[in-house]
Amino acid sequence: MRLFRQRGRDLAVLSAVALATSLLSGTTAVTAAHAAPTLPAIVPQPVSESAVTGSGFTLAAGTQIDVLSTDTAALGVGTYLAGLLKPATGFTLQVVSSTQPAGNALVLDPNGPATLKAEGYTLTSKSGGVTVTAHGAEGLFRGVQTLRQLLPAAVESPTVKPGPWTVVPVQISDSPRYSYRGAMLDVARRFYPVAQVKRFIDESAAYKINTLHLHLTDDQGWRIAIGALPNLTTVGASTQTGFTGGTSWYYTAAEYQDLVAYAKSRFMTVVPEIDGPGHSGAALASVANLNCNNQTTAPYAGDNWGFSLYCLGDPQHVANVSTFLNTVISTVAALTPGPYIHVGGDEAPATTTAQYAAYVSAAASATTAQGKTLIGWHQLSQGTLPANSLLQYWGTDIDRTSVGAPWESENIQQVRSGVAQGAKFIMSPADHAYLDMQYNSSTPYGLHWAGYVSAQKAYGWDPTTVTAKTDGSSSVVPAAQIAGVEAALWTDNAYSPSSSTPDSGSQFPEPSVYADHMSFPRLPAIAEIGWSPQSTHDWTNFSQRLAAQGPRWTAAGIAFYAAPDITWPSTPGTLNGVHTVTTGGQALDDPASSTTNALQMDTWALHGGNNQKWTFTQQPDGSYTLANGASGLCLDVNGGSTSPAATVIQYTCGGGLNQRWKAVALPGGGYTLASAKSGLLLTTASAADGALVTQQTDTNSALQHWTIT
Repeated sequence: MRLFRQRGRDLAVLSAVALATSLLSGTTAVTAAHAAPTLPAIVPQPVSESAVTGSGFTLAAGTQIDVLSTDTAALGVGTYLAGLLKPATGFTLQVVSSTQPAGNALVLDPNGPATLKAEGYTLTSKSGGVTVTAHGAEGLFRGVQTLRQLLPAAVESPTVKPGPWTVVPVQISDSPRYSYRGAMLDVARRFYPVAQVKRFIDESAAYKINTLHLHLTDDQGWRIAIGALPNLTTVGASTQTGFTGGTSWYYTAAEYQDLVAYAKSRFMTVVPEIDGPGHSGAALASVANLNCNNQTTAPYAGDNWGFSLYCLGDPQHVANVSTFLNTVISTVAALTPGPYIHVGGDEAPATTTAQYAAYVSAAASATTAQGKTLIGWHQLSQGTLPANSLLQYWGTDIDRTSVGAPWESENIQQVRSGVAQGAKFIMSPADHAYLDMQYNSSTPYGLHWAGYVSAQKAYGWDPTTVTAKTDGSSSVVPAAQIAGVEAALWTDNAYSPSSSTPDSGSQFPEPSVYADHMSFPRLPAIAEIGWSPQSTHDWTNFSQRLAAQGPRWTAAGIAFYAAPDITWPSTPGTLNGVHTVTTGGQALDDPASSTTNALQMDTWALHGGNNQKWTFTQQPDGSYTLANGASGLCLDVNGGSTSPAATVIQYTCGGGLNQRWKAVALPGGGYTLASAKSGLLLTTASAADGALVTQQTDTNSALQHWTIT
């Protein structure tokens, strides 16, 4: 699953490639690698995309969404589309059920041919309207995600923008490569409130992700209420990594059902994971007879692994574990209408072969008794798997070097066992698809035991060769046994610096800040691997299309990482992007490229180093966060003070008002930068090297006037 303590397995990092190619426009269908990118720049790349001559269709207040069906689900897609468009356009578009398409409308037709299957669609946009055709509501929903990318980026804004709202004229035919395209969210190590999980669902669904894997239990927390076992939430949910004493860090049955229903409305299947036999610390702290001494352990809030294990050494305790799993899984299955239950199975180094097999037997029995399909990490193949099981592979390129060798890795041997048992595989290679890996050595969150994972590396793999030799031959998993892909966002080190566990919550950003930073731009890269034909996969083409998503994320308030291996476009009318901030030749500076939280910033003679570069990201209120290029930390008013002379520091990005700055253009050029919380201006003490930076009352001083380049 993550094995983050094996520092010796760090992988070599691919060099980041800075691309200076601008976004191109054209009219040629994109159906093969190395084709020139065309506008619109869609992610994931459709199977077939060609421009249509003439002007596009412009939305107006009276535009109708015409659903050619009385089906509730299809009408629901129409309502979803109207809700998607309203905040930015200000239009309340009428959703109408009809039998004939209207002119000058957004037409959703779920009566397309069966050859489109569940998720395929066609989309035609021209001056007289837009038509999305699918074989059912799910395909319509996927088509709507493409439609939103045919509109200006500002359509993602939560507030009204001026428009015009013209849909690019285009003809698209599209369907997915794999039926399983997942995103995993670890809510066990870091609890995500319901609203923030819904936010992650919406962000993932926009890129045609169709599965939400919730890692609900681990050593650091138990996140779902089980009525027959109340201690699982009163005790097991009282901790998360770096936190203790929680009383509401779990989902009630009603809250969980609300999440499942919300995911369903976005055509996403929820996969609940109940991890075991390792990663079971929260359960062991809650249920005494899961321990060999029949005594509960202390709740755990650290970041270690490999120390917890269900007691499976004697028949009575095997029976205890089996009873526990039956109780838990039957409850979770009743709350989860989807077909899957994930039972973990990774990182249990202390188990014997017999003990591990006993766990697999108990977990499989409890799962199949509920009519669910078993999913587990690839280690689960060490036991006997029921028919139609899915295994999730998280090995790395290091494992590929061992394929076919006498010293073949355990991971590859376990994959072979799974293949022999007829299991299908979800591919989540840690050195490409683990979103908790740092992008590079300067990014603030996460780990790098599987190497640094740049945006290019997140895109640079293929599911059919991820268990093959390094030359692509002799794949251990046949193509027919690959179910799909999944990006995994672990949260055990969702703080900065990530080298040690914090002793308070002060180093943690808001969960959504961590999720945005780690997932964007890499989640869309993995989404494209799961959706688009392999023949279309080309980094140069993709990086240009991905860059075009940046203004959309900015408009939506997604605090993405401006990865340096992508040439991001500037957003007209904004300061989004990487800048130096100077006054009189002195640059706003992170002293000595420090990564220390709460360090006061200074100004220093301009030299162009990363510690003098700041990534501006516009927030929904129009203000900006400024993240330093060397530390990844954000410009912050110490303690959120509203007093003049308060120090301006760098701190873990959390998105609060004390980290937001309003840029006001000056008549003669340049800007003032005012704290969004206090209204006071960013001010340097003098024009000397090392002058300290504070917030001060506006005095019209040159030391408060900044050039942003």
